[in-house]
Amino acid sequence: MVTGSLSLPAVALFAVIFFWTPPHFWSLALLLRRQYREVGVPMLPAVASDADTRQSILTYVVVLLAVSLVPGIWLGPVYTAGAAVLGGVFFWLALRGLSTTGLRWASRLFHFSLAYLALLFGFAAVGGILSH
Repeated sequence: MVTGSLSLPAVALFAVIFFWTPPHFWSLALLLRRQYREVGVPMLPAVASDADTRQSILTYVVVLLAVSLVPGIWLGPVYTAGAAVLGGVFFWLALRGLSTTGLRWASRLFHFSLAYLALLFGFAAVGGILSH
C-alpha cells in the first residue's frame, strides 16, 4: 500500500539489505581479488589482508543477524524464526572463514547469501500476510 510516508518496518528492511551487502559482495570480491587489483578498484579484499576481510565479513554478518530480527516486531513469529535460522547459518558460514584455508568457503558464503536474502524476504511476505 502506498502511504506517502516512510514506515519503521520499511527502514528496518532497508537496514537488512544495507548490512547484507558487504558480506555478500566481499565474499565474491575475495574470489576476484586479483582482477580488482589489476584494474585498480579499491574493493576491501584488494586493499586489505585476507584475515581483515574475513573478520569484516563476520562483523557485518553479526550486525546483520541482529538487524534482521528487528522486522519481527511487525512481521511476527514466522518471519522471526526464519530470520533466526537463516542468520544462524550465515553466521556459521562466516565464522568458518576465520579458520578455513582457501576460498571455497567464500564461494559457499556468496551463494548462500543469495538464497538468504530471497528466503528472508519470502518469510517477510508470509509474516506480513499472517500478521494482518
